[in-house]
Amino acid sequence: MKLQQLRFLAAVAQNDLNITVAASKLCTTQPAVSKQLRLLEDELGFNIFVRSGRALSKITPPGERVVQCALRIMREAQNIKGISAEFKDEGRGTLSIGTTHTQARYVLPPVIRDFRSRYPDVQFHLHQGTSEQIAEMAQSGRVDLAIATGSRDLFSQFVLLPCYRWHRRVIVPAGHPLAQVDRITLKHLAKYPIVTYVFSFSGPSSLHDAFAAEGLRPNIALTARDADVIKTYVRLGLGVGVIADMALEQESDSDLVSIDASHLFPVLTTWIGFARDTLLRKYMYDFLSLFAPHLNRNLVDRAGKLRTQLEVDALLAEVPLPTR
Repeated sequence: MKLQQLRFLAAVAQNDLNITVAASKLCTTQPAVSKQLRLLEDELGFNIFVRSGRALSKITPPGERVVQCALRIMREAQNIKGISAEFKDEGRGTLSIGTTHTQARYVLPPVIRDFRSRYPDVQFHLHQGTSEQIAEMAQSGRVDLAIATGSRDLFSQFVLLPCYRWHRRVIVPAGHPLAQVDRITLKHLAKYPIVTYVFSFSGPSSLHDAFAAEGLRPNIALTARDADVIKTYVRLGLGVGVIADMALEQESDSDLVSIDASHLFPVLTTWIGFARDTLLRKYMYDFLSLFAPHLNRNLVDRAGKLRTQLEVDALLAEVPLPTR
């Protein structure tokens, strides 16, 4: 077994089993990658991949375990390179972030602007998706940091650090009956179609739970992962919008009526996470503190040394979080 074979294997797994794309990123040829994967499978005595002709269609169950080991080994190899890079030039490198549309559109722009001004030679990659898609990117090693709200069970191999709390708001067109209600209730909302974020497939929805606790069932007309899309359909009269409060912009959304819903739904916490076996570069620590100022290097290092998320939660339990 050679490190090169594991490098090829990790690259194929990180590029949706596309050998041609992986070979291009590795600066080698497709036949060379295929040959090394075959040699690795011969040595192991089982198939890592299921093949459809010359293409790879999926990873076998034992192959999944091998791929995860290969990804860990490659991360450790990258950590060794990172130690060298830290001493040679702390201002160069790459940083890949996986996050949701709301974070990318409404929260991260000033953070990334400040980060880029500090580190103009760091290549920054921003990937957007649902919580499930971000988790997949994290598990395959395609992102250094993940930012999301809820869905923590999807990131069992990550150290998750709380950043800030936020509430939902209800939005309606001007003249909508709810705009005339002094203090809306879930019974009010249940009378209208609702347009809101895509629900997680991996766990309960706090929105559904809130209605269920009142013996109500929401009429979900449409879900989207993009707050701008939600606002578009609210403007078209498709339903009442339920979005993150930071997704409202005073000028561009002045045609919509924003209604406080903090008393209807539980407060939500956005977190940022990194793999437990990751060596954080100086610019990564700086990004963490730009995004969440309370996450100083000492606190992050203490959290990174803990082996369970329960211990991390206990460490940060007394740290005050801002509310957006």
